[in-house]
Amino acid sequence: MGLMKEEDKKYVKDLFEKNLANEVNMLLFVDSKEKCMYCNETKELMEELASMNQKLKLKVYDINANKKEAQLLGIDKTPSLTLWGKTNYSIYYFGIPAGHEFAALLEDIVDVSKGATRLQQSTKEKLKSISKPMSIKVFVTPTCPYCPRAVRTAHQFAMENKNIRAEMIEAMEFEAMSNKYEVMAVPKIVINDTVSFEGALPEDAFMEYMLEAAK
Repeated sequence: MGLMKEEDKKYVKDLFEKNLANEVNMLLFVDSKEKCMYCNETKELMEELASMNQKLKLKVYDINANKKEAQLLGIDKTPSLTLWGKTNYSIYYFGIPAGHEFAALLEDIVDVSKGATRLQQSTKEKLKSISKPMSIKVFVTPTCPYCPRAVRTAHQFAMENKNIRAEMIEAMEFEAMSNKYEVMAVPKIVINDTVSFEGALPEDAFMEYMLEAAK
């Protein structure tokens, strides 16, 4: 039967048909040994997406059998998804990209396929100044309507600059991480584990926090 409604499938197929330029590799890590919240559902969702356009290539890894691959990508929890195009971008989804986050995933797939972001030119220029590794964690919940904007901004930052790693983290699935970073409201953004803020800020305001963390 699948997880997506028929009208949603029609919309997604049309979106991909009109916008996908090049192949997108979707690398999904699941755990077959430990209890994994939503691993099966995430795998089913990604299989549905992959079936909608021949330019989408899904590869599923078991984090236990593919420890080397997981380690290389810095993946230590499941379900975990990353998207590669002609470039291996450091954009990650930790947790099922469901609810409002599904829209962010669709837009990410389009951008990765085109190899281009939708950021302002001024933001792209500022991102070029970042010359050392940086990490962005965006804590979300599927019911948060403002979270996709924060995820998209972070992921586009990572697409523009290979020194940046951007992660969506589903707060309820990874409760220990949420507690560690004192997530009381979403979206909560943590940069380099030192600078944090809440809310889906415009990209120029988000960029100012990036520059502060880069000092």
